[in-house]
Amino acid sequence: MQDALRVLEALSRRAGDARTAELSAETGLDADRLGALLAMLCGQGYASRLDDGGYVTGESLSLLGGSSLNSEFAIRSHLQGLLDRLRDEVNAAVYVGRYVDGEITVTSVADAPETPRVHEWIDFRSTGHASAVGKALLSQLGPQARREHLSRHRPARFTARTITDTRALFSRLEARPPVVPVLDVQEYAVGTVCAAVPMSTGPTVGCLALSLPARHAHRLHAAAAALSRGSTPVLLSLTL
Repeated sequence: MQDALRVLEALSRRAGDARTAELSAETGLDADRLGALLAMLCGQGYASRLDDGGYVTGESLSLLGGSSLNSEFAIRSHLQGLLDRLRDEVNAAVYVGRYVDGEITVTSVADAPETPRVHEWIDFRSTGHASAVGKALLSQLGPQARREHLSRHRPARFTARTITDTRALFSRLEARPPVVPVLDVQEYAVGTVCAAVPMSTGPTVGCLALSLPARHAHRLHAAAAALSRGSTPVLLSLTL
């Protein structure tokens, strides 16, 4: 994500179009990495490729950078469009989770009749120890903040798979490599499996998640990998 921001910053500093050689020198990115990022940024409307081969900032960047009510609507619409496309790509309901004022909240959802969202049978604020969203958010907090959160939301057993021992939970969160998605295999709800990718923007802790019926559990790891690959455009839309 930081590499994509560097490319956008380099484009924004130029009054006219920028060539790939110039962008590579300014950002320090090699040709392959820069080419992949420019293709993604152009695909999302953050950048545009001109007929002469140069690049400029795109329409989406202008819309997201505004401060009017129309711009706020454009930001929400753009984010929802990204989530809808990601939902179709991974063939699963997709969620944005945030940790706001000490609470777990799901701020955006992209679902459809064939990819229904999880039934919130227990308030998501109380599921930090069990849901993929909750665990992804807790994994980004320090030990003291985690303990404080779970002192307010005591781990309860929702299913036979729910981890209620805080030491065991913390050990699992700390042992997980940062690039590996957090999983919930029927820990929050019987019949549902989920995955979440930590996704922070500035001081705000966030994540991108998906859910599948348990009968599709064999797709969970592949869907989680696709979710991780598709997280950069979503994170950009939340950051810009």
